[in-house]
Amino acid sequence: MTATTTLTTRAVLLDMDGTLVNSDAAVERCWRRWASEQGLDAEDVLPHVHGRQPHATMALLLPDRPAERNLADNRRMLAQETTETDGIVPVRGAPALMAALAGHPHALVTSSDEALALTRMSLTGLPLPAVRVTAEGVGASKPDPEGFLKAAAELGHAPGDCVVFEDSEAGIAAGRAAGMRVVGVGPRAAALDPDVHVTTLESVRVEALEGGGLRLHCAVPGARG
Repeated sequence: MTATTTLTTRAVLLDMDGTLVNSDAAVERCWRRWASEQGLDAEDVLPHVHGRQPHATMALLLPDRPAERNLADNRRMLAQETTETDGIVPVRGAPALMAALAGHPHALVTSSDEALALTRMSLTGLPLPAVRVTAEGVGASKPDPEGFLKAAAELGHAPGDCVVFEDSEAGIAAGRAAGMRVVGVGPRAAALDPDVHVTTLESVRVEALEGGGLRLHCAVPGARG
């Protein structure tokens, strides 16, 4: 059974990878190479790579490794990901959602750096929001809420008036820590207990409200009417 869950909001904050852009194959190719270099089993590494900045994932996997090495590998990883373009496509429903949000308060909040965000959004033909918080703009990676809080402040809205779209464990935790409601997108998010879960962005309809604000209509599989 499918029912519709409705959220009213003043601003929408969007993750990129896994939420708007399907880059899983490219991301995982880079991380498999890194895992091999470190003598790690890639299957143990891959569950931790989505949502965080690379250096934060490295610190989680190799807690005794010097931070300087993680930061150096972080720069190398982001450069590699910027050139790994095969298989990168928009998530289903992302073009329509971005078109519906045009002219309304929304922002991109990603653990990618500016160059990678520009590359992936351009490759998929998705418009780049005027307000965006990338890796360079924060001192702490998701699951820290800093990125979402900075985006809300730049848009001029309180955290409680924002809705986050996320796919990963780290991203959903960051949205919650920011005091925002979270729409989980796709299969990764299903087990993470977001406020609302949608299988694809095709399940989301945006309604502009008189006097400002948006109403998000989310078709939720298995929900009760």
